[in-house]
Amino acid sequence: MSRAGKIARRSFLVGAVAAAGGVAFGVWRYRTPYANPLLAGLNDGEAALTPYVLIRPDGITLITPRADKGQGAYQVQAMLLAEELDVRPDQVSVDPGPPDVAYWNRALAEETAAFLVPGDGLAQDAAETVVSAASKFLGLQITGGSTTTPDGFDKLRAAGASARETLKAAAARATGHAVDTLSTRDGAVLLPDGSKLAYTDLAAQLAEIEPVTDVALRQPSEWRLIGHATPRLDMVAKSTGTQGYGIDVELPGMVHATVVLNPAQNGALGSYDTGETFKIPGVQSVVEITGGLGVVADTTWTAFKGARALAVSWPDGPVPPNMDDHWQALSDSFDDDALDSRKRDDGDVEAAIAARAGNVIEAEYRAPYLAHAPLEPVNATVRVDEDSVEIWTGTQIPRFVLANVARITGVAEENITLNVQMIGGSFGHRLEDTVVRHATEIAMEMRGTPVKLTYSREEDMTHDFPRQIAMGRMRGTVRDGRVEAFELGIAMPSVILSQMARQGQSVPGPDSQIVAGAFEQPFALPHQRVTGYRAPLLAPISSWRSVGASTNGFFYNAGLDELIHAAGADPLEERLRLCNDPLARAVLEAVGEMSDWTGPNLGDGVGRGVAFTKSFGVPCAEVVEVETTQSGLRIRRAWVAAEVGTVVDPLNFENQVAGGVIFGLGHAMNCEITYADGRAEQQNFDSFQAMRLYQTPRIEVRGLENGDRVRGVGEPPVPPAAPALAAAIFAATGTRLREMPFSKFVDFA
Repeated sequence: MSRAGKIARRSFLVGAVAAAGGVAFGVWRYRTPYANPLLAGLNDGEAALTPYVLIRPDGITLITPRADKGQGAYQVQAMLLAEELDVRPDQVSVDPGPPDVAYWNRALAEETAAFLVPGDGLAQDAAETVVSAASKFLGLQITGGSTTTPDGFDKLRAAGASARETLKAAAARATGHAVDTLSTRDGAVLLPDGSKLAYTDLAAQLAEIEPVTDVALRQPSEWRLIGHATPRLDMVAKSTGTQGYGIDVELPGMVHATVVLNPAQNGALGSYDTGETFKIPGVQSVVEITGGLGVVADTTWTAFKGARALAVSWPDGPVPPNMDDHWQALSDSFDDDALDSRKRDDGDVEAAIAARAGNVIEAEYRAPYLAHAPLEPVNATVRVDEDSVEIWTGTQIPRFVLANVARITGVAEENITLNVQMIGGSFGHRLEDTVVRHATEIAMEMRGTPVKLTYSREEDMTHDFPRQIAMGRMRGTVRDGRVEAFELGIAMPSVILSQMARQGQSVPGPDSQIVAGAFEQPFALPHQRVTGYRAPLLAPISSWRSVGASTNGFFYNAGLDELIHAAGADPLEERLRLCNDPLARAVLEAVGEMSDWTGPNLGDGVGRGVAFTKSFGVPCAEVVEVETTQSGLRIRRAWVAAEVGTVVDPLNFENQVAGGVIFGLGHAMNCEITYADGRAEQQNFDSFQAMRLYQTPRIEVRGLENGDRVRGVGEPPVPPAAPALAAAIFAATGTRLREMPFSKFVDFA
């Protein structure tokens, strides 16, 4: 059977059954759907059609369980449901729903399977099924890895279709008309005589109807919403300043808190004196929490002032004191004892390099720690009562939050209510829940009182779990104007080990993120090897937008560029010659056509760089153009092409991609977190500056739809940005940059 045939069959099965919370593969338990979590809270006259559609007499609610961090996740989930449910987006409200195993994320399993069993075929399908089963049994309700769209594309449309047909069945029972004489439009069932029954008028009858699940999904030619730019559901609120975020939560009797943590991350609390703090009017209490103190006051600002007045002596923490120690640990990890994975080993690299002794090209690349630095200050509000807990916060890991609060308080998870809030930026930050744990510890000292905890920017940035530090080492050879051999070794600590350990999860086997964005690149060199080396844990780290690919996309492209230059070849033409995947080739061709590529050096101090990274299953190519000016380098333009199978909303797609390019360029230019005496030195945006508005180039975006799988695009535009910029700078100035941030070596206008 063809690949397309296999995908179509799998998509149908997943879509048809997942509407009830299950997937039709594997053993009986794997096939058994989870219960619909909405049924438990229904009032008379309400109906929960699948875990995703709630019908009440006064309105329709679409459940959108993947977190919205500003990327339009609620919008795209609502569009997919509305497409088959036959409602207009302005007829519905959206709600993230309760944390529940029914909302586990199947798409996250795909990346893991692609690492365990690279390439297509039955073996990878089997690996995907096994990992998917594990994800389901664990009930991993996680927003991450650009999976909101691919996970929901079939699942949510199937849920909408099931709800639509169940509504028609209810209307048939109520009116006596045959189901096949009924149709639906704009939130109503249309009867043969032209009259309408609003969905909301059928809520009471739905309780007597078995959900209809055997429903075929509509063909693309029938789509009303998918593929069209649709006004964002949150557009008015965000344009008028009325959008509520976690930091806007206000509750009767609420108090405000902040934290003072050991500046040596994960260090313990030492001795302290609260005398000056309690002289500040409005300060109510000081509470010991894990790693520091919580200050409670009548306002957030008063809590901040109270925190500054504390006198605390801090013991040293476990993070290595200085950056030389961190880099040395990575350098020492290029050793067989630290070998983590080798998923790419084509030809005979050693023989090819030995044959060109004396002409081997070698280079080392470095990528620093980076903070997540979301704009919304990190916050959580928690009230702990005697036998229950209620939480208000933005989170990408709601079920982990429940488990951790249950562990801290001793309250059973079923008695904990989590009100998921809109998030004002994350970039991976909200995959951590330390702020909720601290808020809970403080709230336990004042039961019955809601406590809103807000980190100061300084506490957040110095106690963030940053992007991994990483080092790449390249060796290679060229012959007859072509790249012949390419070896890339990558050393970094394990992001997944560090991150999941904080959730009490063990992760056996190699870490895919150590080589992500490098081992799976679609370039058929005669001799090619990619090896991942696991460095020891240094500073605690976490997922940062595009995770391992954020550093490895730079290493892979930078190394390949050096070899292409040595061969005297054109960087785009050589990539096209080496490319062995038609989807990847198409994006390279597209970005070449978009930029009218004629070569890297345009003269008069103008240079262009091209880079390509396949990450999260998305081939993405970028061209960046810079010019030299008297005040420094100016980034003039950027062109981006990405293959995502189906562009659900063209406008949101363009915004996501352009935002990813700006994010990647800005951090490559200016940002790093460094440690001195084991403490992060950068504490606010004055020392962690991203790209300024006047520095932002004109960006042109193109989405390609040739693939047979729908992909997410939140992260893939980030990895190619830095190497494309580095290559452009080399073309314009002759300066080869091998370490980020680039502002350490060149000036930007």
